[in-house]
Amino acid sequence: MNKYISIILMLFCAGTLSAQKELSLAQAIEVGLEKNYNIQIVRQSEKIADLNNTWGNAGQYPKVEFNFSSANKKDYNESDDYRQNILSPSLDLTWTLFDGFAVRIRKDKFNDLAALSKGNTIVAVESQIELIILAYYKTLMEQERLNVSKKIMELSEDRFSNEKVASDIGTTGSYELLLAKNAFLEDKSNYLTQQVNYNNTVRDLNFLLGVKESTQYIFTDVFMTPVTDFRLADLLDKMFANNNNLKNRYMQETIQKRDIEMARSNYYPSVSLGAGAEGYRLNQKYDVASKVDSKSHALYANLSLNYLIFNGNANRRALQIAKIEEEISKIETADLKHSLTNTLAQNFELYELRKELFDLAEENLSATEINMQLSKEKYESGSINSFNYRDVQISYQNASLARLAAIFNLIQSKTSLVRMTGGILSEF
Repeated sequence: MNKYISIILMLFCAGTLSAQKELSLAQAIEVGLEKNYNIQIVRQSEKIADLNNTWGNAGQYPKVEFNFSSANKKDYNESDDYRQNILSPSLDLTWTLFDGFAVRIRKDKFNDLAALSKGNTIVAVESQIELIILAYYKTLMEQERLNVSKKIMELSEDRFSNEKVASDIGTTGSYELLLAKNAFLEDKSNYLTQQVNYNNTVRDLNFLLGVKESTQYIFTDVFMTPVTDFRLADLLDKMFANNNNLKNRYMQETIQKRDIEMARSNYYPSVSLGAGAEGYRLNQKYDVASKVDSKSHALYANLSLNYLIFNGNANRRALQIAKIEEEISKIETADLKHSLTNTLAQNFELYELRKELFDLAEENLSATEINMQLSKEKYESGSINSFNYRDVQISYQNASLARLAAIFNLIQSKTSLVRMTGGILSEF
């Protein structure tokens, strides 16, 4: 019976592993950019900006309309009643030939708005890539933490088994056995809790990628990142040249200048052309007199010039407001540059600190691993007691977890620096 159960469990585990698929960081980014809902929304907004960016929407082309009306009348009077029907078709063309360069200004603004929309898409993509990178490596970290918890649990289980054997043959007391059992149960509880933590990070990653939350993976990337020696001056130069939030801010300044140009165009006269063809047909039928049926048509072409002399200084106020808003936009740009500079300096210093902390964590783990191996041998030979061995286990566990946290913090700081300097799209 036990043989059959073992076979069933083996088949179940094999089916579970086969259901998992390999996932690299590059694949995760590709899936996330394709399926993430926020990215889909900003891409649709970009399409709207492209559709608006036409000469027709700017007012370059004439407006052509076909109109048709039918008037029907029944007249009752003392002399002769009649029924009347009037048909009036017309084809009208209206074309603004000049309106103070407003058409060109509107088209330039549409170009700028389309570029800004593309810039917003790039910023959203950068943000999504950063989130996917951190979520991917956080999952790897939790997986490594799970491995550490499993190793500690297995050591405690091995110690508990040894204590049971020693208790059975009478070489140790029940107190040491209870201590070993409590340590094993505590480590097993930590392992099970960490298993839940790992599963939750996988669900968070799936949510970010826009896939089913039950999807499982075999992660192919290593939980590590190359340590890079940055220079703050180089990072600042790259940030001012390539930061996409800053580029969008510059584009918003340009759009504000278009509003000033549009306000100035109101001071110019406007010239428009009206042309078309009109038709007229009268059908009038009397009860006594003879029927009247007449037709006519006409062609027309007219030029009109309009020049606004005074409208309560509305145009002047609009121009002044546009200039003030331009100044506000420049202040916002300066504020953004100042904020980015401050944030970059903080992130750079934090990255340098985390590099040192990572080196310390590596040295500490190396020392605790050696101490762990030596302590295990001493414990098995009876040179140290269970209290000392347990302290070494906890020290090793803390050093392992501290190293994993140091790696993740290093990845987080590096990713932030790369994004701020505009390199996240090219590197990932």
